[in-house]
Amino acid sequence: MNGTLSVGRRWASLAVLVGAVLLLAIDSTVLYLAVPSLTADLSPTASQVLWIGDIYSLALAGLLVTMGNLADRIGRKKLLLIGATAFGLASILAAFAPSAEVLIAARLLLGVAGATIMPSTLSLIRNIFPDQVERTRAIAIWSAAAASGIALGPLVGGVLLENFWWGSVFLINLPVMALVIGFGAWLLPESRNPNPGRFDLLSSGLSMLAIVPFVYTIKQVTGGKFDWVTAVAILASVAGAVFFVRRQRRSESPMIDVDLFRVPAFSGAVMVNFISVFALSGVLFFFSQYLQLARGLSPLEAGLAQLPAALSAMAAVAVVGFLLTRLGRGRAIGIALITGAIGLGLVAALESSEQLVWVLLAVIPLGLGIGVAETLSVDAVVSAVKPAKAGAAASVSETAYELGVALGIAILGSLMTVFYRLNLDLPAGVPGDAAAQVEDSLASATAVLEPGSQALEAAQHAFVSAMQTTTLIAGGVMVVAAIVAFLLIPNTKNAVTSEH
Repeated sequence: MNGTLSVGRRWASLAVLVGAVLLLAIDSTVLYLAVPSLTADLSPTASQVLWIGDIYSLALAGLLVTMGNLADRIGRKKLLLIGATAFGLASILAAFAPSAEVLIAARLLLGVAGATIMPSTLSLIRNIFPDQVERTRAIAIWSAAAASGIALGPLVGGVLLENFWWGSVFLINLPVMALVIGFGAWLLPESRNPNPGRFDLLSSGLSMLAIVPFVYTIKQVTGGKFDWVTAVAILASVAGAVFFVRRQRRSESPMIDVDLFRVPAFSGAVMVNFISVFALSGVLFFFSQYLQLARGLSPLEAGLAQLPAALSAMAAVAVVGFLLTRLGRGRAIGIALITGAIGLGLVAALESSEQLVWVLLAVIPLGLGIGVAETLSVDAVVSAVKPAKAGAAASVSETAYELGVALGIAILGSLMTVFYRLNLDLPAGVPGDAAAQVEDSLASATAVLEPGSQALEAAQHAFVSAMQTTTLIAGGVMVVAAIVAFLLIPNTKNAVTSEH
């Protein structure tokens, strides 16, 4: 298959795949800007707001390993087109959701559909581009789309929210998915594992048992809740992980080759993928709210304000090859993550600044650092396996990415709420029911307090202080990822070639 594809068709196929992953990345953050208008319309609790933001990535993370293996068996192109169709239908349900509960359910369905698309895009790239140099360049473009899409989401959302209701952020998916389905059916080559073995339904269930209760536990504990259900979830997650690994070691056709994690380039890259996205997504989740609710920007202005992060993430394509050949993979990823951590430190220091422009300049090193680190770590993961196993390897990388998004929002978002409540010092005279709303979140406070009132200013001050603390924590997490890169990822100056 690889030899018959012309240069033009290879890069046209990449354009289709990049369009799909860009939309998925935008969809993970496009809702952030809609939180204030959505809160006013559907009146979700603070917990429901987190679930609306989180369940999409939680469903993706729980199903990626299964869908990656399914793609290797039934065909990556076929699963991609099925997933794109389902994604469009779920988008319609989300756009017209009449309540917070229905919106959460729609976001869950979007995550299930997205899980069929993500590993298929990356594994098709692995098969379409057999040449290492071409593949690294293709993955750099794919990674730039994934990283910049996270930051572009608020801009797209801002443009839509300036003119339409919050549900419009989902309807934008329809024309893009129509293009992906139409051009994908025409351009993309079909590929699958020629000897996939039997699909292991039990392993699929165990992988979900390991991941989903784990994320649920994190959300409960960070929200200050620990009951018997949480304890059962911890036990279920540990049991799922142990039995999943044991079954993979004994299986003749495992869903994941767990011995791959003994390869430093592979395990280090997966860890870097997870930790860096954890820090970035957690910060971006409340950065959009900061720009609107604390800075008073309109949705469109808030979206435009995040453009520097998106553009700098895209710029990674231009510098990643230079950094790889000069520094080697491990050092290049480590330095990129240190750059991202410096960006987060600057954001934290400047968030209370009178001049917003300094905050926006601070996100440039953050976007660039994440863009470079993501490109090189994804390339290391996907290049570490034979093409037949591309879907399974891609699903490992994607699972790390989506777990990072889900846990970043859950943990950093919950810490943000804790610090907000600790810093909140309401003036006397605020009615009890209004005070309860103010303590719930700044979005709720904005809905019940008069603009310019002393109570709202106190809530905004508490929010900014909480955000500064949380952003510094995220910066520390990014430094940990850099240390992992320096210690575990070898300083090879080309693509990983181990054929495990």
